[in-house]
Amino acid sequence: MQVAPACLLRRSPDILLIPGTPSVAHLRENPAAAALALPDREMAALDGIG
Repeated sequence: MQVAPACLLRRSPDILLIPGTPSVAHLRENPAAAALALPDREMAALDGIG
């Protein structure tokens, strides 16, 4: 659940993410996405999706 917001933050640190969440547990996990480091290889793989 943290990869998508981490990917967006890596593209631009000025993005304001407003994720919706159905549970308190997910609400607590959301800020951890800012600390998730996605290496170039993983970013390239994510960019290739879609």
